[in-house]
Amino acid sequence: MPNPDHPPSSAERSGGSDFHIEFEGRAVRARHGDTVASALIAAGVQVLSRSLKFHRPRSVFCLSGSCGSCLMRIDGQPNTRSCQVKAEPGLRCERQNAWPSADYDLLSAADAMFPLGMDHHTMFTSPRPLNRLMQKVVHQLGGLGRLPEVDAELASAASVVCQHVAVLVIGGGPAGLAAATEAATALGQTGRVLLLESQHSVGGSYLCHPELGRDRAHAALQLAQEAGVEILTGTAAFGFYREERHAAQPGAQLGFVAAASDQVLYKLSADRYVYATGGAAQNLLFIDNDRPGVMSGRAVGRLLACHGIRVGEMPLVVGCDPFADELVSALRRSGQTVIHIDGTREKPTRALGGSWVEGAEVCDERGVHRTVRCDLIVIATPPAAASELLVQHGVTVELRQPGGFVGVADAQGQTNVPTVFVCGEVSGAMTAQDAADHGARVGLSAAQDRISEQARDAAARNIGQDQE
Repeated sequence: MPNPDHPPSSAERSGGSDFHIEFEGRAVRARHGDTVASALIAAGVQVLSRSLKFHRPRSVFCLSGSCGSCLMRIDGQPNTRSCQVKAEPGLRCERQNAWPSADYDLLSAADAMFPLGMDHHTMFTSPRPLNRLMQKVVHQLGGLGRLPEVDAELASAASVVCQHVAVLVIGGGPAGLAAATEAATALGQTGRVLLLESQHSVGGSYLCHPELGRDRAHAALQLAQEAGVEILTGTAAFGFYREERHAAQPGAQLGFVAAASDQVLYKLSADRYVYATGGAAQNLLFIDNDRPGVMSGRAVGRLLACHGIRVGEMPLVVGCDPFADELVSALRRSGQTVIHIDGTREKPTRALGGSWVEGAEVCDERGVHRTVRCDLIVIATPPAAASELLVQHGVTVELRQPGGFVGVADAQGQTNVPTVFVCGEVSGAMTAQDAADHGARVGLSAAQDRISEQARDAAARNIGQDQE
């Protein structure tokens, strides 16, 4: 578990300057590039939050903004994903949904009192005065959070930006960076290529590889910039909205992608859309899989690669794909004693411990159970495709294992919506390098398709002028 008495070595946490953030009234050391979550994990903070109904302890799981395990109150704003907030000098953060504190939360008694669960909507129905009282209590226990004081002038400063580009790439991982680079190279000065990335830095799954991930991400970013790709980081695409106009191309869906950063709302339309949204880390089904110390493999890899943070001394790694094998090797080289099971022939059935994992029960294919002593359970299985935006855009998806609901496309990455292309993990589970190779092919295909359409339109206009 994180241990403040034995923090990561200076070599692991080298680079950048030290500063402090404020955590519940005390100063916590952070470094340039840290998020609030990574700084607190490095400082040995075990519990970052409590669950809404049963007040069970929570800590980071995915470290990519795909789950709600690290919600905190940051600079007065409740229910904020701490893994998505940059650590800055003087930033204030505190835990929520607990009394008197997240470490010793008396409200967690609900977890022991209702081991089979409870429906708080029907707990108290009569008499009526008691019902009204209990509704207020339940609302407080539900952890809705205290709204911050909003500066009216600051709130009115948010702006809306409307843009149209030749190719819009959504996702700045290996596939998205390669797709944007190839599209921009093919289009040259004839069209803009814009890339959106919800994280504060591009790289995606590259950044989860402890050995060469950051170097690969930096090299891919340089190539994209040299090709003329415009990049918006910290900008999350949250929806595609259709417009009620006649589609110029049969099967096309006219509309725009809505995206948001801290102070800007973007309304973006494009001639071609390339979705490289990757995948979201998924947990496995076992008892107490929500305990602090159960983390995705990509989160563990990102902590080691990007923040120099080694969590635990005896991790149990579950997974059997190339990334899991690479992660196991990296953790062993960092000095950790790693237990590795494949997740198919042997899988975890229960996490042991309280505010942090202290062990695990595992079961093999014959039904034989054993107890494993560990201080971290690492779920290094393939992520599920982040295909929600595809569905909004009208793209056909299908369920595949592994990979979840993936976008259906032809060999060039083109979907049933002619203007929409998909690449990388959103089209199926694959390694980071395979995703980059796929993205390069799809990005080139999207640009060529746009160039061909322009040529057809120009030819049609010339024919019309000749006939006149």
